[in-house]
Amino acid sequence: MKLLKYLLVGFVFGVVLTKSEAVSWYRIYEMFQFDSFHMYGIIMTAIVTGVIGIQIIKRKKIKDINGNPIEIQDKEKGTFRYWIGGLFFGLGWAMVGACPGPIFILIGAGFISVGFILIGALLGTFLYGVVKDKLPH
Repeated sequence: MKLLKYLLVGFVFGVVLTKSEAVSWYRIYEMFQFDSFHMYGIIMTAIVTGVIGIQIIKRKKIKDINGNPIEIQDKEKGTFRYWIGGLFFGLGWAMVGACPGPIFILIGAGFISVGFILIGALLGTFLYGVVKDKLPH
């Protein structure tokens, strides 16, 4: 039953991103060329929704699906690593025209060539795991 809930949420997420054109390479291209507000509006909506959701979770002491209290840890101090990580994420997003969520949506929509992007994302995640102890944090 829990798996069905996750599949339903993933399905709705995919439909919403597809209908809002957030998975469109052309919309992403427009965003990085500063030609359209469309993607910035979607991103800002997600940020506001996330902030409100986190505040509700913290203030109402909401529990997870197993009944355990949700504890949100504060981020460590330091912005340099977030700037570097964001730079790499943004460059990858701009080069391939897809961030992690839409990769799976595009594969599900039949764009099989996006499988190469998925392999690259997984390889990059693996390589980060290998070298993360050697990086400044």
